[in-house]
Amino acid sequence: MPTVSVNKKQLFELLGKEYDNKEFDELCFQFGIELDEDTTEEALKNNEEPELKIEIGANRYDLLCIEGIAQSLNEYLGRSETPKYKLLKPTTKLVVEPSTEQIRPHAAAAILRNIKFTERSYASFIALQDKLHSNICRNRSLVAMGTHDLDTIKGPFRYQALPPKEIKFIPLNQTKEFDAAELIEFYKQPGQKSNLGRFVHIIEDSPVYPVITDANNVVCSLPPLINSEHSKISLETRNVFIEITATDFTKAEIVLDQLVAMFSRYCDEAFTVEPVEIVSEHNARSRVTPNFDERQMDVSIEYINSALGLELSPEEIISCLKKMSLHARKSPDVENTLQVSIPITRPDILHPCDIMEDAAVGYGFDNMPRGGNLSNANFIASALPINKISDIFRVASSQATWLEVLPLTLCSHDENFKFLRLEDDGKQVVKLANPKTLEYQVVRTSLLPGILKTVKENRKHSLPIKVFETGDVVFKNGDIERKAYNERHWGAIYVGKASGFETIQGLLGKIMQTFRTQWLPDYGSSSTSRGYWIEEDSSLPTYFPGRGAKVMFRHKEGEDPRKIGHIGVLHPEVMNNFDIPYAASYVELNAEVFL
Repeated sequence: MPTVSVNKKQLFELLGKEYDNKEFDELCFQFGIELDEDTTEEALKNNEEPELKIEIGANRYDLLCIEGIAQSLNEYLGRSETPKYKLLKPTTKLVVEPSTEQIRPHAAAAILRNIKFTERSYASFIALQDKLHSNICRNRSLVAMGTHDLDTIKGPFRYQALPPKEIKFIPLNQTKEFDAAELIEFYKQPGQKSNLGRFVHIIEDSPVYPVITDANNVVCSLPPLINSEHSKISLETRNVFIEITATDFTKAEIVLDQLVAMFSRYCDEAFTVEPVEIVSEHNARSRVTPNFDERQMDVSIEYINSALGLELSPEEIISCLKKMSLHARKSPDVENTLQVSIPITRPDILHPCDIMEDAAVGYGFDNMPRGGNLSNANFIASALPINKISDIFRVASSQATWLEVLPLTLCSHDENFKFLRLEDDGKQVVKLANPKTLEYQVVRTSLLPGILKTVKENRKHSLPIKVFETGDVVFKNGDIERKAYNERHWGAIYVGKASGFETIQGLLGKIMQTFRTQWLPDYGSSSTSRGYWIEEDSSLPTYFPGRGAKVMFRHKEGEDPRKIGHIGVLHPEVMNNFDIPYAASYVELNAEVFL
């Protein structure tokens, strides 16, 4: 949850009222943000201006600066209307070359004409960029923004990717000219006052670096690292050119929208923005950014009322939504439905449930009837069926003297594949786009890596080590909306001086007995009833050759059997990969087949 520091006096001036701590804390609570700290007492001791530290939701990018907080609170209090943003005619363009496809393919831009900064608004402008960079931009890896004094450069602008040695300019706050390769090494040096060194990894391994130049081939910026000293902005800047480069198209547009929406209020013609034509040479298409067209979403009046336990009229719901910057009207096409217009400042509205929540905030949670008539809600908690199944696994395993462990769901790519003697076909595992460490690169597709890592850390304990886990694994599936799905598994391991296969098979028998599933000899071929059996499977390289088997299961009488897991003696190479100097047997089942 981001925390935004704002000048206390300035905020209360913008809100048109002096609040005491209790009043303002209550206002924040009602609106859905939180007053974290008031620095008045400490600031007076240090002869500084008091600040309010306000904690906001991570998806409310419009509240990352004092301008957005004041605007939203004033609308909530009914003291102001939602700004009507207006686009002028574009006067320049940004040409995106095909070479950028190799590194940061998306770009957007806009111009704030005839803007007047004060010291406070200028500081807020810089601070908002920093907040966005560390929030939605994911430390510049997804999106990076640059702001330039338009009067020092000339359009049309060009966005391209060039070899590092071909990019030469004087970076911001420097006096010496660097080429891009030298600049990377410069920022990587320890002891640098600038914190830009933590961003160099984003581009340093690429054969080409992104660069934005003007019509005279003057370098404006080397995204996502640094702008040029030539085009730096200041308090006296009157025309600001904003450029955005990104690996995520949607987030690039959100970032640009937030910047221009918050600070176009300081232009001579308030809330007016000059767009820039973005010309993509690789597909011969062009578009204009930013796009101020409001999104439309339909939401059922009955849905809002039933979810909140209220009986509000359409007009009352419309009034509640207006307090949250959402403007609604009765749908001309669908009965008992509202058509809601979503401004560019609210990219967090993704689903009708978000609109329902804002209607609740606008109505006031304190105003909700106690014991309201939530006709479609059931407040009697009940465990999900899969969690009940998981508990059965846990109880049965613990009764058999196994100890439960809870490893992390993330692991390294090698732990999930190479260490288990498996190959990655690229079709199953979910990989993290920007892992913080090599230890957490993928979401596990088996419980085995985490269990083996737990055994490794406890290998000095007395033998045998008998542990189990019941938890989720994750697989990719491009045919479903979220492109991946969770699957509940149960796994157990026996580690000792001998492999103890008979012990792990005994545990499997105990589990199946608990689920009233009988053992079917002869691979189940002599029966069509419910039951399980194991079949040798030579396609399991994780296990010792000839000592690995698949667990087969028939859920109902007459059904075709299916594989639900695997069991066997782990290969010595697997044990060595995890630094475990013992033998082990392992079993893993898909717990969801018992639903």
